[in-house]
Amino acid sequence: MLLYMSNSAQESTSTPLHSVSVAGVVVRDDGRLLAIRRADNGTWELPGGVLELDESPEAGVQREVREETGIHVEVDELTGVYKNTTRGIVALVFRCKPTGGIERTSSESSAVAWLTPDEVSERMSEVYAVRLLDALDGAGPHVRSHDGRRLLHR
Repeated sequence: MLLYMSNSAQESTSTPLHSVSVAGVVVRDDGRLLAIRRADNGTWELPGGVLELDESPEAGVQREVREETGIHVEVDELTGVYKNTTRGIVALVFRCKPTGGIERTSSESSAVAWLTPDEVSERMSEVYAVRLLDALDGAGPHVRSHDGRRLLHR
């Protein structure tokens, strides 16, 4: 006897929704790192944003860095994957080299600065500073989760 089993149990559970973002750790020859102060909340972060449906992660990083800072970049490598468990955002972070452009602010950034690693640790919250510092250690790609305020350890 053949029994028919419905997928109704699967259909009644919702599919988790995640947003994918990209960010660039732009490292100058002198070791300084590109950062922005966000216009909406005043926090210091990496330049980056939501990955568009029709673009590769590398193209998304190039677009976001250029839009927010005026700096053109060459993408080197993926250095980390970071998940905000509260907001459902997965961020792909890439180390990049500046190739041109001039620093400028945008509607999304109220300041653009080249920071030392020490300044990154002083100005950024841990969940954002670790992304820059991870990109410098050469041991990636790192995979980390946070709740928006602090890192969650595996």
